Amino acid sequence: MVIGYGIIRLRIEESGSLKDKRSVLNKILKRVQNEFNVSIAQVGDLDDRHFAQIGFALTGNESRYINGKVDHLLRFIGDLHVADVLSSKMELMVVSDFLEDTDWEAGKYNEV
Repeated sequence: MVIGYGIIRLRIEESGSLKDKRSVLNKILKRVQNEFNVSIAQVGDLDDRHFAQIGFALTGNESRYINGKVDHLLRFIGDLHVADVLSSKMELMVVSDFLEDTDWEAGKYNEV
């Protein structure tokens, strides 16, 4: 299993208030969730009306697939033209054979 996660820093130039910023961010977050089926939320710059940080995470079977999905996600946000992508940082975590090394004990609800 491969987990891709990261942070995107945005500049929302046209927001005059935190309410305007929230409106723009909700548009971005909903569109990205519907298009890519990822977990995404605002994680930083909460009190700054012109900047925002959003964090995201997604899982898959191959690193190449996750990497391509993240690249597409970043292009998608830029193509919305409602905020400027200032920077982004992404990391991949590969989890393999996680369950094979575990000693399972039969419990009340699961039988092995």
